[in-house]
Amino acid sequence: MSEPLKEEFRVAIGETRPRDVVFVLVESFTLLSFSCAIEPLRLANRMSGKTLYRWRLAGEGGTEMACSAGAVLKLDMDLAELGRDEIILVCGGLDIQKATTRRLVNWLRREARRGATIGGLCTGGYVLARAGLLDGRRVAVHWENHDGFAEEFENVHLTRAVFVLDGNRLSSAGGAASADLMLRLIAQDHGEELAHAVADQLIYSAIRTDQDTQRLSVPSRIGVRHPKLSQVIQTMEGNLEEPIPPVVLARNAGMSTRQLERLFRRYLNRSPKRYYMELRLQKARNLLMQTDMSVINVALACGFTSPSHFSKCYRAHYSTTPYRERGTRGPALPE
Repeated sequence: MSEPLKEEFRVAIGETRPRDVVFVLVESFTLLSFSCAIEPLRLANRMSGKTLYRWRLAGEGGTEMACSAGAVLKLDMDLAELGRDEIILVCGGLDIQKATTRRLVNWLRREARRGATIGGLCTGGYVLARAGLLDGRRVAVHWENHDGFAEEFENVHLTRAVFVLDGNRLSSAGGAASADLMLRLIAQDHGEELAHAVADQLIYSAIRTDQDTQRLSVPSRIGVRHPKLSQVIQTMEGNLEEPIPPVVLARNAGMSTRQLERLFRRYLNRSPKRYYMELRLQKARNLLMQTDMSVINVALACGFTSPSHFSKCYRAHYSTTPYRERGTRGPALPE
């Protein structure tokens, strides 16, 4: 059992008015992202010996909401009018387009007009963007949703950061990044010492900042530390709409095409062409499942000039056609 913070620090915090946080849970929200946001608040209260934060769970219907893992949480309230000083955090997850209803969007717009601080966790930033609350702002959403988000919201500055604070708009990429965001808020409200004490309780040894990026480096992701291989893969990932020929990739990396082929075969057991194709098809799948872009436009956005060639490659890799993939899921804005 851990001890609260030392008495002099508790005095230093003083008698402050508790901050109220409303977690808005949407259908199939991510439990990890939500729990990593609420636990730091609970621990801040415990470690300080004071009620620094209070929270409520809200959602459409006001009764209960199921997360993507199947667990069901009881809600405290429906989407009702809130106090101006409350922080609203939309907890997103799977199928965020389906979960983004008209009622939720309209409610967020009303609260924004009242001056509320509003944030999105995991894919919650999509809901804010759909409500028009992020135009000209920076946002962090889960990296898996970047392709679809970037295509749909051109006026929003999508970042690779783990979290973003942009005025009265907050966002985190989800997962453990929610803890980093909340630790930053705790540090701003009550000082670094309390934030670090909370991190210790979470067994969180390295608090990340808004300068840290979401994904592991290329060497960490592929399990290979080869500078030229990493350079080529980074170039591929940055040029999916207009693929660069292998001869140019090799020349830019200071090697011959044959050396490039051997490098990929040795470390990744596939040709550079095959690896590049898989990157493009992964982006195509993300766009098909996260946006309402036509199949032809998806093909063009991923470097395929021929829809028939795109369909053939897609079927060979995913054992289904782009049209059938689109039929299984699609964005919606239900009533």
